[in-house]
Amino acid sequence: MISDTQKQEFIDRGFLQLTEVVPRGMCDAALQAINHSIGNVGKTGGDPERFTVDQFCYELADQPMMIDVFNKTGVRQAADALMGEGCMLPVERVQIAPRFPLAPDEEPPGLHGHIDGIGGGNNGTAKGIYTRSFTLFAVVYLADVPETESGNFTVWPGSHWELQEYFRDVGHEVLSQGVPHIHHAQEPVMITGKAGDVVLAHHLIQHEGGYNLSPHVRHALICRLRHRDWAAPGYDAYTNIWDEWSGLKELRD
Repeated sequence: MISDTQKQEFIDRGFLQLTEVVPRGMCDAALQAINHSIGNVGKTGGDPERFTVDQFCYELADQPMMIDVFNKTGVRQAADALMGEGCMLPVERVQIAPRFPLAPDEEPPGLHGHIDGIGGGNNGTAKGIYTRSFTLFAVVYLADVPETESGNFTVWPGSHWELQEYFRDVGHEVLSQGVPHIHHAQEPVMITGKAGDVVLAHHLIQHEGGYNLSPHVRHALICRLRHRDWAAPGYDAYTNIWDEWSGLKELRD
């Protein structure tokens, strides 16, 4: 499913977009459930005492129609092609991530990006705490995103290499101070695509959900996929970023 050329692109740029990986029917079924939840259930899954996360569709995140998008489609085959055959742990929960349009007169914010797992005190993790808890982003668009500035999943190409060198120079302990802000050689890319496309991205790539100036809600499912031995590298995952990628070993060697 993934050619050596595509694997090399992932190594170099830190992300890879694959088209029409998830069948349209699966996208539509997930999208129908999501839109129903937004309109009729609301935030916290309609049960704030049970669901403490203030986000839409929290009650759907572990449902088969959501997790099957990753477990029972080409997303799994693609992840295994990168991490190694049979290495992807089954998905048990996804992030349902609608990005709503800004107000018509609202100025778009700047793009700054971040890496996951860094405590900010307001994101469920205390300041000073950081952890690397997954191997690979998988972002599936459930509806077409044909233009930039439409809530696109946004990445800084090559930033995984730059961050690895940064952590080798100063130590990963710098993450206890928050998100590192370093210069990246390449400008951020707002990824466009069609329903059923998947973006696979290295855990250390600088990224963010972009602002949305379009009239449409950006609908996507996001999952942080884990290698079956994801915990073994520990903090070394910040300074040796290819330990979990046996599918790329021949090209890396």
